Amino acid sequence: LPRGDCALSRLLRRLLSARRSLELCLFAFSSPQLGRAVQLLHRRGVRVRVVTDAQYMGLRGSQIGLLRRAGIQVRHDQENGYMHHKFAIVDRRMLITGSLNWTTQAIQNNRENLLVMEDAEYVKPFLDEFERIWEEYNPTKYRFFP
Repeated sequence: LPRGDCALSRLLRRLLSARRSLELCLFAFSSPQLGRAVQLLHRRGVRVRVVTDAQYMGLRGSQIGLLRRAGIQVRHDQENGYMHHKFAIVDRRMLITGSLNWTTQAIQNNRENLLVMEDAEYVKPFLDEFERIWEEYNPTKYRFFP
């Protein structure tokens, strides 16, 4: 973990507070620290589901392959546009959202924002959106031929 009380350590603490579930809907995910935290939650028995962008997930440094190999469920888009969301839902009660891509570059060098809320009025629409996308990106529904 990073030393001191920096933005990354505060984000990690919130993620690691998950006891039952973690839904991630992320365009870019290459931060090794965040990747290790997600794998740790999975090993603890937290149900982790990830939705990401197909074009980004194959780039060098992406954590998505490591998450998949750890047994974490991952789904991705199959469209021309980007799956550009950036949010996490912890235990269906805490929303973490903002401009931050979960990359070392963004964490260390960019001007980014994150908002953490535990108000059901705000969490529910994001959870609904996650479930809608999760079902839409179900591999059994992929179209391989036009």
